[in-house]
Amino acid sequence: MARPSWDEYFMGITELVARRSTCKRRQVGAILVKNKRILATGYNGAPPGLTHCLETGCLREQANVPSGERHELCRGLHAEQNTIIQAAYHGVSINGSVLYCTNMPCSICMKMIISAGITKVIYKEGYPDYLAERMLKESDLTVLHYQPSP
Repeated sequence: MARPSWDEYFMGITELVARRSTCKRRQVGAILVKNKRILATGYNGAPPGLTHCLETGCLREQANVPSGERHELCRGLHAEQNTIIQAAYHGVSINGSVLYCTNMPCSICMKMIISAGITKVIYKEGYPDYLAERMLKESDLTVLHYQPSP
């Protein structure tokens, strides 16, 4: 068995983190890495102590909100938000880090990523958010679509 590249290794961990998600629509995982060390992990779901969407049902689904729109109509935090919050909660600087994510970040997460000093995002699957794409063009953030080795 071949040893995985760093990107394969970190994306594999990101996919495992996503399995903890409590979102009914999409399981997303994210990790922050600096100098080949994991700083924080996160998945999408309700804040600690609140009832998860798996139990209450999905507000966005009930209102027929399309993917990529009206992010505020959700009980949960996005994986990227949870990862940044976990780093802050534990006093870990993420300036200059790389975010691995199972999905391309939305515009809300993109604002946080840019503001937090994260320098690169490596994502596996796309996400339909036009504003996020526009913000990327104005930023110095490097964004790469992860392509697994054959």
